[in-house]
Amino acid sequence: MNRREVIKEIGLSGLALSVFPFTGSAKTSKSFFRVKKNGGRWWLVDPKGRLFWSIGVNHVDPAGLRYPDSEGIWHRKFDNSMQKWLTEVRKDLLEWGFNTMGWNQEVVTINHQNHNHSRSFTFEEYQWLDMPYCHMLPFIESHQWEIETRLPDVRSKGFAEWVEYVARAHCDRFKDDPNLIGYFYSDCPIWIHNRPGTEWKGTLIDPELLKSESGRKEARDIAGTYYKVLHDAIRKFDQNHLILGDRYEARHPIAHEVIDAAAPYIDVYSFQCFGGPATIKEKVGYWANYTKRPLLLADSAVIQKPYTRGWPAPDTRHQDTDAYREIHKVLTAMPECVGFHLCGAYIENNVRHIGLKTQLDEKHANTDQIAGQNRAIQQWVDSMRKRFD
Repeated sequence: MNRREVIKEIGLSGLALSVFPFTGSAKTSKSFFRVKKNGGRWWLVDPKGRLFWSIGVNHVDPAGLRYPDSEGIWHRKFDNSMQKWLTEVRKDLLEWGFNTMGWNQEVVTINHQNHNHSRSFTFEEYQWLDMPYCHMLPFIESHQWEIETRLPDVRSKGFAEWVEYVARAHCDRFKDDPNLIGYFYSDCPIWIHNRPGTEWKGTLIDPELLKSESGRKEARDIAGTYYKVLHDAIRKFDQNHLILGDRYEARHPIAHEVIDAAAPYIDVYSFQCFGGPATIKEKVGYWANYTKRPLLLADSAVIQKPYTRGWPAPDTRHQDTDAYREIHKVLTAMPECVGFHLCGAYIENNVRHIGLKTQLDEKHANTDQIAGQNRAIQQWVDSMRKRFD
């Protein structure tokens, strides 16, 4: 079945054929981030109309500064002020060559009862940060690591009502912010796969459906409804910002029916993929070649050795900077890729034993090496701006 037939099957023929493979659903106003193809590759374009390649860091949470053995630094240095702390965060990230905060939520518990992340920043906190960012909308707890919440029926009236509430609560506030790049949905959604701890939840689509044509049609209907409901709710309150969609786990099975169903309703395909340059080239490169659409590596890292079993081991340092450089080479050679967000964290905590800074707010030794690579990527972007802007 070709793509035109796929679109017909999911009942999108009129609208979808006009936007497939891509035109983008956000307005093309120059006051907000958008995407465009230039020089044979896809780019983000910033609110000033300049080519932009997102160099992001994830997991930015101040609670790591509030441990009893953190010597009271949260109160002593930051006066118990999120605004003062976020001013420092901004200074650090820009100094280290990051131009985006990719996703602020940080993992804070991992055990047999829960696997939780910190809260999202508020609208006001993003204003204090005052730099480009992406925001995750809590439409659905379908993350592969979330072990407490059952999956909804995404074709139900109840789900649609909840989705509209989330869009009303979030997007109506964010709609005029030029620093917002766009919205994520779920982190590594369990469309057709599980991981230990989430088996009881099932999957959004029964993998057995993919074994027959009638089942694949049903799968496309489920996914198509999901993406349309979320898209329409966002666009009801915010017509300005990019839709970055689900952050698919590239190392687990992904149904082509899901990827195809998302096409009319997102602006950028987003993926998580841990592993070295060869893994990124194989897994992410496959979907880049398949979609031919803007693609973001939204969460990835290679942990620097020494490494022992655990997540991650307490004696582990942060990013393998050689791998970080090589992954950038892979991604900048991939014409669909519009950015790379490092799986942080900004501050290490007792769950994620890695970070750009310690719990005493001191910079780790290899943070300077990461910063050097980020600056090299920005120089590449600057050269491309001169060439094409």
